[in-house]
Amino acid sequence: MRQLAEHEVLALIQQHIPFEAQLADGSLTIRISEYQPFVATAIHHGSRMRPELVAKCHLSEQERYFEEDPYTGEFVASMPIVLQGEDSRYEYDLNRDPKSCIYTQAWGKDVWHAPLTDAERFASLAKHSCYYRIFHALITALEHKFGYCVVYDIHSYNYERISTPCPTFNLGTAQVDRKEWQPEIKDLLTRLSQVNLPNLAVTAGENLVFQGMGYQATFVRDHFSRTLILPIEIKKVYMNESGGESYPLVIEQLKTELKGTLTGHAAFVIESRMKQPSTRRRQKAHVLDSKLPKEVVQLDRQLYRFARGLNTLSYINPINLKQEKRRFLHNRDAYQPKFTYRQLDLDPYKFREQLYRLPVEDIRDAGIQAMYRKVIDQLAVRIDLLTSLGHEEFLYNSLRYYGRPDESDIANARFILHAREYAEHEAATISAEEAIDAFHQAANDYGFSCKIQGTTKLIARAMVSGRTVKVNLNSRFSPADLYALIHHEMGVHMVTSVNAETQPLKVLQLGLPGNTHTQEGLAILCEHLSGNFPLHRLKTLALRVVAVDMMVNKRSFNETFSTLKFDYGLSDDTAFTITTRAYRGGGFTKDFLYLRGLKDALRLHRETDLTSLFIGKTGFEFKPLLDELIEREILLPPQYMPKALSMNTETDPIINFMLNCID
Repeated sequence: MRQLAEHEVLALIQQHIPFEAQLADGSLTIRISEYQPFVATAIHHGSRMRPELVAKCHLSEQERYFEEDPYTGEFVASMPIVLQGEDSRYEYDLNRDPKSCIYTQAWGKDVWHAPLTDAERFASLAKHSCYYRIFHALITALEHKFGYCVVYDIHSYNYERISTPCPTFNLGTAQVDRKEWQPEIKDLLTRLSQVNLPNLAVTAGENLVFQGMGYQATFVRDHFSRTLILPIEIKKVYMNESGGESYPLVIEQLKTELKGTLTGHAAFVIESRMKQPSTRRRQKAHVLDSKLPKEVVQLDRQLYRFARGLNTLSYINPINLKQEKRRFLHNRDAYQPKFTYRQLDLDPYKFREQLYRLPVEDIRDAGIQAMYRKVIDQLAVRIDLLTSLGHEEFLYNSLRYYGRPDESDIANARFILHAREYAEHEAATISAEEAIDAFHQAANDYGFSCKIQGTTKLIARAMVSGRTVKVNLNSRFSPADLYALIHHEMGVHMVTSVNAETQPLKVLQLGLPGNTHTQEGLAILCEHLSGNFPLHRLKTLALRVVAVDMMVNKRSFNETFSTLKFDYGLSDDTAFTITTRAYRGGGFTKDFLYLRGLKDALRLHRETDLTSLFIGKTGFEFKPLLDELIEREILLPPQYMPKALSMNTETDPIINFMLNCID
């Protein structure tokens, strides 16, 4: 990290230049990604102590660590301005005044077994003074620029020695002008009480354990009339306070939750402090950096470089499909298809090693960091899936990657399959060659270039791979089927592929976790909104759920084929296709997600704007983060949107009723 002297730091602050640096003596890390009227401090985060003081210290490293505030800097790393103390409070305590900031005793224990020299005390006091000169310059600059400032003063506390119940978050306001800042205090307490942590009941209280009487709050009170300081003490539920072991899942959740809590509160403060009411509600995103952090770009490029060729379906589609279909249909009661697959042309061991070497911990934005962690975990499972292709372990890995139908999925499928056909099927009069021409026309209508080619190696009738639409040359299409496919493949899969190429984050080309569920749900939603979603298509989605459920429950290929053919009246071709989709690879559970994805896409379509989901291969889970990143101008709005979303086509009332019933 860049090393700066105090005068260099002060000069950058006075000129409002963003920077990230440590003081030359290592005592303080300063990160200013953007000048906003919000500062987060973690002055007890560090545990460094000068070697000459360690030699004189009566307390062990573990004893000192017990009273320090580890991880507090990480909890606020997403904020635009962070001051993080790197030295132990036992060297000098930044939350005590200069006269008492060097302990002789602390928490009933002698700190030094030999007196400190005047020079040693002077060196510690000089660091204390330096911090407050920088802090004063920063708050002065922010008050001058914005007219006010808020300081989130983050600490943690040991609670096992306290006999009375303790809140998860204690807000100390004894030195705050409550008359001036009452709405802001109340809002923060409400937000803190709504934090969710794994296996923990969360509470927030005001002045219950600590009253906020630290020196930093005193310093703000004495020097700044337009700055609100909010000392927040976090109960050490994120670690074993006596042993020192951390609880990583709680820490990760705290980082994410506090990002949302503090930025939400900051947006509330912006709104309440505006002299003239705005017609546009301030968002959390307005508080955060509008530039893509360089550590995110570096990791994103590394990830894309070695994961871009990992196309699941290109490996899982059987290469001997045509021959095995012919053999099975010739002797469907006895013959079990023996599919073969393309060889995996990458080293799975090296791939996993590369994945887990990626420096995700360098990403400070909690939301972006959590997203990349999930992407990496998903890619690791995907490589396990492909490594086990054709073996018994494939089904287990498919369940890990895609999941399996639950009771709700199966109930929805059965409900749909009880419906009686009420309209005649259109004849499949359109050839594959004519379908290719129609796809070319659709691409021209959207205004982007892509390749459209025929193939005999598909199970599906059409699919998108990168910038290529592949059309099954063995298929014929009715007009409604073809238009539905165009809205499905071109309107969603190709649109999101093209949009992803324009984004600064290449992970949107690779795909976020849950992108299959999301992509297929949005694609089928567009079929419906275009008016090309007949009952037999909805039933096909339901039959895929049936086939996956039978496969997962160890029913044979022949049994599932026979159920589809004789119980549901499918043709040999259709029954074979649906069954093969579920049994390929050794048990591929993906197909149940089409119906679930449709259900979830419909719900979101009714409740909110879907725009951010079309910027690439996204996931429903990440929509709030994607909205935020677009608002921050880190990601671009989608260049293309599905045409079905803006069509005023009248949809089938019976289909509407059925879709409302499965919601």
